[in-house]
Amino acid sequence: MSFFSRCGWSPARPAGDPAKATAPRRRRSVIVRSVLDVAASQEAEIPAIGTLNEGALHAQLKNWYQRPGDRIERVVDGFVVDLVRGGLLVEIQTGSFAPLRRKLELLTRQHRVRLVAPLPLVRRIIRLSDEGELLSVRRSPRRGRVEDIFNRLVSIPSLLCRSHFELEVLLTHQDELRVYRHGKAFRRHGWVVSGRRLVSVEQCLRITSPDDAARLLPPGLPVLFDTAQLAEAAAIERRTAQQMTYCLRALGVLQTTGKRGNAIVHRRTDRGDPRTPIRCTRAS
Repeated sequence: MSFFSRCGWSPARPAGDPAKATAPRRRRSVIVRSVLDVAASQEAEIPAIGTLNEGALHAQLKNWYQRPGDRIERVVDGFVVDLVRGGLLVEIQTGSFAPLRRKLELLTRQHRVRLVAPLPLVRRIIRLSDEGELLSVRRSPRRGRVEDIFNRLVSIPSLLCRSHFELEVLLTHQDELRVYRHGKAFRRHGWVVSGRRLVSVEQCLRITSPDDAARLLPPGLPVLFDTAQLAEAAAIERRTAQQMTYCLRALGVLQTTGKRGNAIVHRRTDRGDPRTPIRCTRAS
């Protein structure tokens, strides 16, 4: 039984689909429109608080997540919240969770808060000229994993212990837009990420408690294990395994039992049933 559920939505592709631009050394006269311009034309209203500085991906996700009756960009206890749905506050974060730490800690004292975080399963790398002309399109060789969320959760792991807090992970397909800037982005040979846009939301995963987070541990782990064994069992990078164990220790799901050489040895604590699947739902 799959841990995930199909969300059944993808935005329409713009005219001149970049995916068709596969001919080598050929430039196409296609100007990529800003997703924010598209959103503005759909809404045709004065921007709300906080919308002027948001990125295209954030704007698209907010539009996708919104339901009739939701209130957008409302001030709650001195903080601007992306969506208010009855008694639920929804905050969408496309980057690090660290800037939200204080905001979430204070809001969860009095309100139910859902943090929505997109993870790219598949990315297309789109290179543009300074005028927005499409230069090339390729698919990134790296495929995302739900375990990548621990890279961001390290900033706020203990919040999952609060009954008023939950985390919803959206597994997405995204386009990453890049432009050339001489002397910048050395590892990408001068190609700087100028923005990201949403192609589709494929799956949704809601984590509401430490037990839910524990169910992301792969089956077949020995009783005592280190991060190298976890990385091998889950087919993830060692660094991701280290971030995963850090978060699960903070949640009381794992405890350390000593060291094996230089590696810290972990074991599960007696919390919940790891065989129970995580709840996977469409946004609600």
